[in-house]
Amino acid sequence: MFDLSDVKVLVTGGSRGIGLGIATVFARAGAAVAVTARGTADLEAAAATLEAAGARAVVTVAGDLATRAGAAEVVGTAIAELGGLDVLAANAGIFPEARLRDMTEEDLAQVLAVNVGGTVHAVQAALPALEASGRGRVVLTSSITGPTTGFPGWSHYGASKAAQLGFMRSAALELAPARITVNAVLPGNVLTEGLAGMGQDYLDGMARSIPMGALGTPADIGHAVAFLASREAGFVTGHALVVDGGQVLPESPDAVA
Repeated sequence: MFDLSDVKVLVTGGSRGIGLGIATVFARAGAAVAVTARGTADLEAAAATLEAAGARAVVTVAGDLATRAGAAEVVGTAIAELGGLDVLAANAGIFPEARLRDMTEEDLAQVLAVNVGGTVHAVQAALPALEASGRGRVVLTSSITGPTTGFPGWSHYGASKAAQLGFMRSAALELAPARITVNAVLPGNVLTEGLAGMGQDYLDGMARSIPMGALGTPADIGHAVAFLASREAGFVTGHALVVDGGQVLPESPDAVA
């Protein structure tokens, strides 16, 4: 329905998991794709995956988005290598577990710095290139956890994901005159490397709680991001798209067939 073959996209936190799923969807559409990660360990493998998927060009950049200076360096390098930017998929995030009684100042500060600060800093750094594009798109990876649901041990994570949506709405208003849209996807439980490590019994239990009867895939999230990044979605801004197989719908476990 829509063509992304001329798009230049940057996916932060794009070396694995949901981020790599997003980047791979764009690669399969023939886009030029840049991915960032805090370390270099997974970037080489990610580049090979994206090249095999058909990306028009692949760029990898290692660095930390948690400070404005770090984000400016990482995003600036990616834009220079791509030769511009049309889409920022601000996906980078962390989700360490910490119960409220045990959570330290450092636990809270780290999650907010990466998940909220990193999002804001990445958008700030990308703004000149997105404005120059004439069709700039920002798509944030939030979560159902925080904006819609909660889970013990992730109160700081949930707070950060809800904060991203508050940022999204005001940023959408500020950037609309520049024809830049700002939206978010809210994944439910998605089968990534981290979730797979929880064991098959856990995965089966989570799948039973989802009306569609299965966990999501990184590609499911990628397709939603690709839609919001398309020209056809140019009149959609300030909205959060839940991609969860109906996970948030049941009133009780008995409502899931």
